[in-house]
Amino acid sequence: MSGCGCDPASRPPVDPAYRRALWIALVLNLLMFGVELFASVAAQSVSLLADAVDFLGDAGNYGVALFVLGLAPVWRSRTALWKGGLMIGYGVFVLGKSAWQWSAGIVPEPVIMGGVSLLALAVNLGVAVLLYAHRTGDAQARSVWLCSRNDALGNLAVMAAAAGVWASARGWPDVVVAVVLAGLALSSGWSVMRHAQRELRSAY
Repeated sequence: MSGCGCDPASRPPVDPAYRRALWIALVLNLLMFGVELFASVAAQSVSLLADAVDFLGDAGNYGVALFVLGLAPVWRSRTALWKGGLMIGYGVFVLGKSAWQWSAGIVPEPVIMGGVSLLALAVNLGVAVLLYAHRTGDAQARSVWLCSRNDALGNLAVMAAAAGVWASARGWPDVVVAVVLAGLALSSGWSVMRHAQRELRSAY
């Protein structure tokens, strides 16, 4: 059956360098999830919490990407479609958490926010460099690249939020950055889903 993925000849060759990069990214993202989760509680920062959840989601994404390596393109596209939905779900979660943070009037600790986001930026830039050469592949590879790119942008935004909280002694910069991160997740998730849908239509 065309597009069913049952024919071994239809499965793409696995790039060892890409597989290695995904394993490195998976381990680093799991480590940073633990670090940022602890730091978000200590600092009472919703933007750090959003970034921690994003690290966990990305670890799951890299794990799924490793699982589908070598599978037929149609299955890779279906996985990308699911991952796009996950990114959108993450964005919705962050929006809800931001609304609660705003209503509670919490002012986070900016020094912890800034220090941890700087460490996270270093990790994400390293992962982005590892995955850069694979950014123009199918929807699956595209979703992995977008996750790493969004993470680096998110870390810069959290650093800006830390500076804003420090300068104003108010919690609104933390909430604003969390909302921006949510918007980025929603936009990227929608982009990945559209790309995957185009691939699926062309496969049948």
